[in-house]
Amino acid sequence: MGLFAFIKEAGEKLFGSGEASATASAADPAVANAKAAEAIHNYIVALKLAPSDLGVSFDAARSQVTITGTAPDQATREKILLAAGNVAGVAEVENRMSVARAEPEAQFHTVARGDTLSAIAKKYYGNANQYPAIFEANKPMLSHPDKIYPGQVLRIPPQG
Repeated sequence: MGLFAFIKEAGEKLFGSGEASATASAADPAVANAKAAEAIHNYIVALKLAPSDLGVSFDAARSQVTITGTAPDQATREKILLAAGNVAGVAEVENRMSVARAEPEAQFHTVARGDTLSAIAKKYYGNANQYPAIFEANKPMLSHPDKIYPGQVLRIPPQG
């Protein structure tokens, strides 16, 4: 449980095109919220992270996503929360997910301008060469170690 903060202007642009573009212009806020929630849900499904009981709701007035369901493990839960939060227009994610198999929680890092995965690995692990652990912990949201952006929130798994 908990509330995770994100930078509202950074992230995947799910609300700017196609069916989700109606979110910004819909006369009925409930309809707009439902379309935004559906876009986020579909994004999580496309990343192949969604458990069968995934629930997503969105409140545009608070720029907040609420996630429910049962993740198979802690890493998947954290990836789902990050996928929902790293969406442009989302400032907070409320975690109401449970976990089938408990594991140690990861730390989180908000990418600043000039950050690299190597620099982040050096900060958290004391060794820049540990960047592949951070890259792997953030797949499928990251497709390449050099493609991170300011405002993006990354999982930093415990050293293993």
